Amino acid sequence: MVNAEKTLLAELLAQEERLRFPRFDNETALALGLHLLDAAKQQGLAVTISVRRGDQRLFHAARPGTSADNDAWIDRKSRVVDRYGHSSFAVGTRFRADGGTFEENSRLDPDTYAAHGGVFPVIVDGVGPIGTVGVSGLPQAADHAFVVEQLEAFLPTLS
Repeated sequence: MVNAEKTLLAELLAQEERLRFPRFDNETALALGLHLLDAAKQQGLAVTISVRRGDQRLFHAARPGTSADNDAWIDRKSRVVDRYGHSSFAVGTRFRADGGTFEENSRLDPDTYAAHGGVFPVIVDGVGPIGTVGVSGLPQAADHAFVVEQLEAFLPTLS
């Protein structure tokens, strides 16, 4: 299991190296949020979507079938990304690859932090992580995969 987690972690970190923004401002956040919302509608997904710069929420939308719990999950996952500078899925995977769990080994309150998939760092070339983009509503691997898939489609539009 640990070897599978290490392989997954390498893949997740490679995604972060590849999926970087040339620039990021309020208009970029709005366009990204609308892109995610449109994709979620087309796929019929019950997800909550959040795009943040630092502590400022620049875009937030909740699809039918979601609840305030999804807002709380995004907040908890975003705090993990803010603290570690990596996707919430990568952070949880790193703890598992090291033979433990985030909940047992991070020494952080699980009511405040959740290292579950679905929130990805907004990384600006030459700057580093400045915010987050995330969803909540699907199983963690699916939340993460949806965000990555949409970033792969969205980022080329910024060139």
